[in-house]
Amino acid sequence: MDIGRIKRIIDYSNNNKADIASDIQRFYAICDIDRNSDLLNLLQIARRILFEKGFLVFELPFADDEIGAMCYRGDGVGYVVLNTSLPVINYNFALAHEIYHVLFQQDHHVTKIEFATENYYEHDEEYAANLFAGMLIMPENSFIRMFYKYKAESQDSIRDVFIKLMAYYKAPYTAVVIRSIELELCGWKQLSKGILDHSKDQLRDRMFELWLDASVLDASFRDDTRRMEMMLKEYGQTYIKEGFLSDRVLNSVISNFLTLSSKIKGEI
Repeated sequence: MDIGRIKRIIDYSNNNKADIASDIQRFYAICDIDRNSDLLNLLQIARRILFEKGFLVFELPFADDEIGAMCYRGDGVGYVVLNTSLPVINYNFALAHEIYHVLFQQDHHVTKIEFATENYYEHDEEYAANLFAGMLIMPENSFIRMFYKYKAESQDSIRDVFIKLMAYYKAPYTAVVIRSIELELCGWKQLSKGILDHSKDQLRDRMFELWLDASVLDASFRDDTRRMEMMLKEYGQTYIKEGFLSDRVLNSVISNFLTLSSKIKGEI
């Protein structure tokens, strides 16, 4: 990502971070979690919250590895689908991004496909969701503390600091850079071309040298299709017994889900 785009993102952040911080507090309140608690497993927390909003969260290996996640509503059921063909570092960011759309942009967010999180869309809805994601998975006080810890042990190599923070928070490298600038932990002069331009292989090699867990650069390829089908059948049978659903509607929901899953995976 070039400096110009990063500056536009930071401008948006400076003008809107107070509002997004308020949304972060609302999210913690919805989750009934103390604001100072660590979110060690965001999916485990978010799955119930999004279910209560009518959205089922599941993981699939997308055929298109440029898509980070998608959100879809149909047949009265909403789906948040996370792409497990992408590296783990993209995972939490994509999930947090979708959480913002579902919880705080409900009128806007009905059917949407999100591209990989290195690609920041340049309009307000996406800026807001990315800002929320960065603030949620890289909390300010924790991030500042870890930034200075890693800076002290990295001989002032800002690139090593970013890589260590990426591994620690399991966040995209670009998101770490942006968060560091948002919190005024590094200046624009430190962002040389070599700092911003990197390949996965280069990151992996340096992580190996730093004794970091490079598996965060790998994809899990988890596929929840079978589990989701079983869950839809389970809940569906309960609703049928209670008179809220018919067999025809349940079969339609399951059929539509399986079709959606197959399309996402490139099977049809």
